Amino acid sequence: MKSFTTHNIKHTVILLISMAVAFPVMAIKADRDYLPSDIEYDPSIPTPASVLHANVGEWHVRPDQLVHYMQTLADASPLVSLVETGRTHENRPLLLLQITSAEKQSQLESIQQQHKQTLQSGDKPTADAPLILYMGYSVHGNEPSGANASLLIAYYLAAAQSPDVKTLLDENVVLLDPVLNPDGLARFAQWANMHRGHTLNADSDHREHQEGWPSGRTNHYWFDLNRDWLLLTHPESRARIAQFHAWRPHILTDFHEMGTDSTYFFQPGIPSRKHPLTPQSNVTLTAALADFHAAALDETKQLYFSEEAFDDFYYGKGSTYPDAHGSIGILFEQASSRGHLQESINGELSFSDTIQNQVTTSLSTFKGALANKQAILAYQNQFYDETKRLRSDDKVKGYLIAGSKDHQRVDALLNILDQHEISYSRLKETTSVADQEFARGSVFVPTDQAQYRLIKSLFSTQTSFADNTFYDVSSWNLPLAFDLAFAGVEKGEQRRLKFSDNVNSVSTVTLPSDSYAIAFEWHHYNAPALLTQLLAEGVQARISGAAFTAKVTNGEHDFSAGTVVIPSALEQPHNINDLAMSLAQRYEMPLFAIQSGLTAKGVDLGSRQLMPAKLPKIALVGGRGTSQYEVGEIWHYLDTRMHIPASIIEQWRLDETDLGQYTHIVFASGNYRAMNESTRNAIEEWVKAGGVLIGQKSATEFFAQQQWLQASFIPDSDIDDLFDTGKLAYSDREALRARKLIAGAAFAARVDLTHPLTFGLDDDQLPLFKTNNAVLKPTDVPFIAPFIYTQEPLLSGYADPKLADLIGETPAVIAHRLGRGEIIGFVDNLNFRGYWYGTSKVFANAIYMAEFIEAR
Repeated sequence: MKSFTTHNIKHTVILLISMAVAFPVMAIKADRDYLPSDIEYDPSIPTPASVLHANVGEWHVRPDQLVHYMQTLADASPLVSLVETGRTHENRPLLLLQITSAEKQSQLESIQQQHKQTLQSGDKPTADAPLILYMGYSVHGNEPSGANASLLIAYYLAAAQSPDVKTLLDENVVLLDPVLNPDGLARFAQWANMHRGHTLNADSDHREHQEGWPSGRTNHYWFDLNRDWLLLTHPESRARIAQFHAWRPHILTDFHEMGTDSTYFFQPGIPSRKHPLTPQSNVTLTAALADFHAAALDETKQLYFSEEAFDDFYYGKGSTYPDAHGSIGILFEQASSRGHLQESINGELSFSDTIQNQVTTSLSTFKGALANKQAILAYQNQFYDETKRLRSDDKVKGYLIAGSKDHQRVDALLNILDQHEISYSRLKETTSVADQEFARGSVFVPTDQAQYRLIKSLFSTQTSFADNTFYDVSSWNLPLAFDLAFAGVEKGEQRRLKFSDNVNSVSTVTLPSDSYAIAFEWHHYNAPALLTQLLAEGVQARISGAAFTAKVTNGEHDFSAGTVVIPSALEQPHNINDLAMSLAQRYEMPLFAIQSGLTAKGVDLGSRQLMPAKLPKIALVGGRGTSQYEVGEIWHYLDTRMHIPASIIEQWRLDETDLGQYTHIVFASGNYRAMNESTRNAIEEWVKAGGVLIGQKSATEFFAQQQWLQASFIPDSDIDDLFDTGKLAYSDREALRARKLIAGAAFAARVDLTHPLTFGLDDDQLPLFKTNNAVLKPTDVPFIAPFIYTQEPLLSGYADPKLADLIGETPAVIAHRLGRGEIIGFVDNLNFRGYWYGTSKVFANAIYMAEFIEAR
């Protein structure tokens, strides 16, 4: 055996040193090292490390660990009380820590009530009124520095023995929301921790830093919760908004992360990109607080920027929703280590570094708030007075929202208004306003209320903007999303309106045992869910492809195409009547007992135009290359609204999946260029054998490229040619990019109400939400384009006039037969963020009504 010489030892030492350089061992930072060192800390208050057995930043904290520490802290400190505000989709608790002096802990309810009473009355707050500071962390789960920093901030407030902290808690209330998205944080913490070695790897290509699909950014259904403050699709948002309105904080912070090669951002952002209804004094106060963030980051020699990037336009984000309510919302963005240690253009970025900056600006928020307390207290009162003047000067005194045969869509919209504490009334009698007729029961939302600014944004049809660069959507008009007609009401018209608290409710029919058939109409939002549940129980149902008038228990009733009929002549469960009534009650659906198969008008009930309804088995294509947001939106709709358990199959597995077991395959927007030929051939043969293939946005382009769909798109080069670039300066690049982009605007389409994809719709114009500038070429093939954008299609939001003109009179949907199956391509996203109720019915029709499509 070769002896181990000095040369070998020297070589080994050199090798170990080189390995240490390549794979650095992170210095462990103790919990108190993140916090001010010139003060004492109460030894009876446990540090995070003493409870979790690891220092903050050593590992990515899981939500269960975070909850455990916060519960332990609340038990140990008289300054901390803990409220469980709700539960996530995955049943994780949502916490809010109420941190203030022991004396004020017993007065929290009266502090809440006094603060809200001051706001509602418009009285000036007293000089000693408490500030309410809402500290919110990590609404995106893979931006974990905020949630990990919340451990340290909670400890600091409970344990720090300093005059500043005593003043803060004796005179004010801190609300700490430690993680706004526990489900996403759990997903990311598991990813980062499972790839952490004892020796850290800073290589940005290392798997730790290349998160799998779906990312932890999103919640259980892969929605971006930072876009849900206004829409309230998810329980996390509903719980948070309830607390926001219970407390109406003066300041709300929103701690995020951004790209690894960035530095640190704090607001104010670009001045021209705030919502016009947000007062300039909001920006002034945000800038005053920014001075404290800058000073704190200067002291620690950190790189940062402000007044550039991001925007404060969309009122549905954490840093902007407060702006509509007289609160000051502040966005913080920290460069992300996306793991424990990662290389960047600024050197190696450690997880502890990212946490430190979030701690630093949390503390500077407290310092800035105390220094500007009187100005901040006065601001909410000024906001109230200014809002009162605005609504007094506004010619529009409210908005009427038309009722619908589909009361469930109306109820869903009203549920959103309720949660935002927006009041409304119902019409007592039919009234005409702005050349529109509004039936009894239509909804009137007055503008003369505290939520004036939010109401104006929810009904806005603005299409022209001073700054047309949008970080997010430019329209969130609620009636358009719910496909409900609406009109502004001026003072003279308002006087004519009469209101009633009594609106007809849905009555459940008792079904006679000898009915010829049971029926329910398709225009109800819950009709697809009711049909799904009946089919799952073994009920044999038929869907009518044409209208008919039938004899029912109380006379005759006109049924539209799409009506579901359950004939007694077919073999049905023995308890069919009880089953149908029970399910109809659950879904708030009226049932009809049809007395004869011979109809007064239209098709008879034995017609070949009544086709068997089949329980769908749906494959939803996901995985790398697909949009996790859109896949999540489709999954959410199928699962929570239609109650169909879609099978999510990653696109790389399609080649080894038996497609024949599925009735439908759905493609969200994504990049499918890498799909191999055998998979493409298998999908084509599956459709020709009788399957239904559904795609949206770029998936529709993919279908057209494969020549499965008889459609072609206007090339990007043609769109580029719309814009004259000859005289543009280099600095005009971003403005040009913004002109070419439709980030989120509502467009009108004419719909053919005789087409199966339109069954259940109210009228022949449907608002669609467009988030891309893909444009289909007009087609000469008859019957395959049931949705055509109107000549002047832009309803609300920003689109360059040249793009809007180009989109006018082009197809929004192409649908036709391919062999014995059907292929349906949507240019737009029908389930956008879970709140476009008006178009999700069209998606349900693609599931249940596709067999009626005969066009080739």
